[in-house]
Amino acid sequence: MDFSFTDEQSMLRDTIASYLADNYSFDQRRAALKAEPGWRPDVWKAFADELGILGAAFSEDQGGLGGGYTENMVVMEELGKSLVVEPYLQTVVIGGGFLKHGKPAGADDLIGKVIAGEAIIAFAHAEPQGRYNWADLKTTAKKDGSGYVLNGHKAVVIGAPYATHLIVTARTGGGQREAQGVSVFIVEKSAKGVTTRDYPTVDGFRASEVYFENVAVGADALIGPEGQSLPLVEQVIDEAVAATCAEACGVLRRLHEGTLDYTKQRKQFGQPISSFQVLQHRMVDMFIQLEQSISMTYMATIKLEDPAEERAKAVSAAKVQIGKACKFVGQNAIQLHGGMGMTDEMAIGHYFKRATMIEGAFGSTDHYLADMRPCPWARRPRPLDGPDL
Repeated sequence: MDFSFTDEQSMLRDTIASYLADNYSFDQRRAALKAEPGWRPDVWKAFADELGILGAAFSEDQGGLGGGYTENMVVMEELGKSLVVEPYLQTVVIGGGFLKHGKPAGADDLIGKVIAGEAIIAFAHAEPQGRYNWADLKTTAKKDGSGYVLNGHKAVVIGAPYATHLIVTARTGGGQREAQGVSVFIVEKSAKGVTTRDYPTVDGFRASEVYFENVAVGADALIGPEGQSLPLVEQVIDEAVAATCAEACGVLRRLHEGTLDYTKQRKQFGQPISSFQVLQHRMVDMFIQLEQSISMTYMATIKLEDPAEERAKAVSAAKVQIGKACKFVGQNAIQLHGGMGMTDEMAIGHYFKRATMIEGAFGSTDHYLADMRPCPWARRPRPLDGPDL
């Protein structure tokens, strides 16, 4: 299969890499994370105005560059190499995915604001009891005239501290874990009744606990069909997982390269430790894990346009490989650096933290491994997502 990139995609990669090399050094990132607001709005604006990458995956009719899943993959891999915390995944991949597939009222207008860097979206889907079952929802949206009233609590909403809009999954009917009755809404974060508790995550991102108390939204806030939106949620999450795998490839590449460079400098018994055969074997194993991850990510990205079952299997397989690689490459990178590898002053520890968080993003390795096994019922919920025993 031909995995080569077009000239436009290669140019997109080179443009992002060049900008980040000049404007997103490790020291600049550390300084931004320690200050408020915890990210760099000037970089986000540059993504929109100077680079135009916020429109890379949108059609030309929507004001974008006419790209799609491959463009998202290219962007996410480069962002992973520099540990970029700006919310491309949440806004462009997830937010853009819901707007493109769900086609809510005003979608084109909001997409235009996303491309211009004016709208930032966070995905409020996880709940404390939900584990990885996207249908396990206690948040409700009850009919109120022509609109809805939302009540509930969403946990660990990445990017919510600086978001302008929230995409919220809520139950409009059915039981707590039933596939029927799942709906999706877009809510302005400034809406009355929305409150947040913000905090940093271990990998440098910012997240929030988001609470909805009698939040009134109009009928135009509904994304997709009422009560029938679980397939839409699964599709967008699969797209987000594939993009996260691409980010992981960038992180894994830097973990391997950083370790290789360090072992050439660190000396033991009067010679670089990179000359020891057992460590050479270890770094070759790390490289193999990286290359396998890249190939699986490419395949998952290509399969995003396939029917739901094939798409799900490809994404699950890629996430399993990425999870294993993040653990193996990350742990070996730290071990070969010694204790100093986890100090805040060294970049390798920050890459390890991000790799660790990616392993559990949208579901652990065990969760996605179970997703690849034959089941006599629908893809979700799986046995691990069933009623608590």
